[in-house]
Amino acid sequence: MSGPALELIGVTRRFGDRLALDDVSFAVPPGQVVGLLGPNGAGKTTAMRIVFGVTEPDAGEIRFEGRVPTRAERTHWGYMPQERGLYPDMRVGDQVTYFARLIGLDRTAARRRTSALLAELRIDDRAGDRVSTLSGGQQQVVQLAVTLVQEPPVVVLDEPFAGLDPVRVDELSGLVRRLAAEGRTVVFSSHQLDLVEGICESIVMIDRGRVVLDGKVPELKAASGRRALRVHVQSERVWYADIPGVEVIWTGSTGVRLMLAPDVDALAVLDAARAAGPVRDFGLEQPSLTELFLDAVDREEFETAGANS
Repeated sequence: MSGPALELIGVTRRFGDRLALDDVSFAVPPGQVVGLLGPNGAGKTTAMRIVFGVTEPDAGEIRFEGRVPTRAERTHWGYMPQERGLYPDMRVGDQVTYFARLIGLDRTAARRRTSALLAELRIDDRAGDRVSTLSGGQQQVVQLAVTLVQEPPVVVLDEPFAGLDPVRVDELSGLVRRLAAEGRTVVFSSHQLDLVEGICESIVMIDRGRVVLDGKVPELKAASGRRALRVHVQSERVWYADIPGVEVIWTGSTGVRLMLAPDVDALAVLDAARAAGPVRDFGLEQPSLTELFLDAVDREEFETAGANS
């Protein structure tokens, strides 16, 4: 199949006076991880609930492989919600097996899949423990096991890295990429924009219920025309303050990160840095996903709204 596996077409949803989704359209091709990104409250979770039929849209539709999916089909899709849905007094292995049985597996097949999946997720040593005795990060891994035990063709992960340490994040990132490589339709929803940059080949960014960016990450970065210059100068002087077309992103003990307008000569900025003092480190980089997002929306309005929330 060459076309998109999953599509949202003109999806709109209101909750009272609040417009949660405003004519949202995007497509998820098979075989790659698509990141549904944006700040908290942007509408990501509402979109995912509509995909699974938990919430009905006021307008628009969901299509899978070119047609409207049935409710029965959706029950075999894997959804890992941001809020955990585990039974705290149930043992880990029994919990995963129970959910496997709910989708129709016999006891032997359910236990076999549970054992293999817990081993892959490196939590098989806790299979006999009650969920309530696990750490928050471990419970997150069990929630992922529940999501994947039925081997779903569509996998939607809503903030799957919440509470995980960097080692676990790296491990599960590899698992997510493998799911896509197997041909699954994978949507990864998060408000931690730059954390998922190494996972998602394509992204859809939502702000206040609207799609503000949609496309492959390298293409979006190239199309922005923006470049970031990271410079560490041994100088007490603020040498970059009056350079036209240069915006300060951050400053710290390791230097300064500057965003350059398309017509700014990076070498000229580096010359200004060298004139101020010895340059200890520098690098010309593409903008981060966070910087792309802030360029796509009203930066000042967004930061003001965040400060008041």
